[in-house]
Amino acid sequence: MNDNSNTIAGWVLAGCFAALGLTIVGGMIYDSGEPKKEGFPVEGVAEGGDSGAAAEVPIASLLPTADAAKGAEVFKKCAACHTINSGGANGIGPNLYATVGEAVATGKGGFAFSDALKTKGGSWGFDELNAWLTSPRKYAPGTKMTFAGLSNPKDRADVILYLNQQGSNKPLPPPPAAAPAGKDGAAPAAGNAAAPAAGGNMAAEK
Repeated sequence: MNDNSNTIAGWVLAGCFAALGLTIVGGMIYDSGEPKKEGFPVEGVAEGGDSGAAAEVPIASLLPTADAAKGAEVFKKCAACHTINSGGANGIGPNLYATVGEAVATGKGGFAFSDALKTKGGSWGFDELNAWLTSPRKYAPGTKMTFAGLSNPKDRADVILYLNQQGSNKPLPPPPAAAPAGKDGAAPAAGNAAAPAAGGNMAAEK
């Protein structure tokens, strides 16, 4: 009787150990726990975001190396709405001869400029043309200009140089002074704003 009791107790104990072992193994297999993030944080980049837009290159830095011949090619986007020859007729947009340095929204054979440009004031300097060609609607909200803009700074520099050669011939602005060197002696790198050029026609008005 004692032998039978010992045998039964042994089997019961073995069964308990087996059940405990299966429970542990099952937990290891099916319990995935909290997901772990891989990689490491990048300074200046928010999680799920990007590092932000790069700094804009001043147009004065680009004009010395601009190419007027390439600017003439870029201007073909404008030709559907603008003429650029001396005495040329206005179209959907005004004639652009001698535009650089000219007062904004004046002259041009009585072209009907939008109120947005009439109230802008000032003149078409190099910086103003650069801002206008980047985004006409941002530069003068309410403008009739339907062209989205030229997002490539090099294209803008090329076409501005070309415009300047068409009856204006204003002296180019001097390039900005170089930024002071950092603590390690290296000058900070200039940002780029290059992007695919916006499509469409450089249309409607100046």
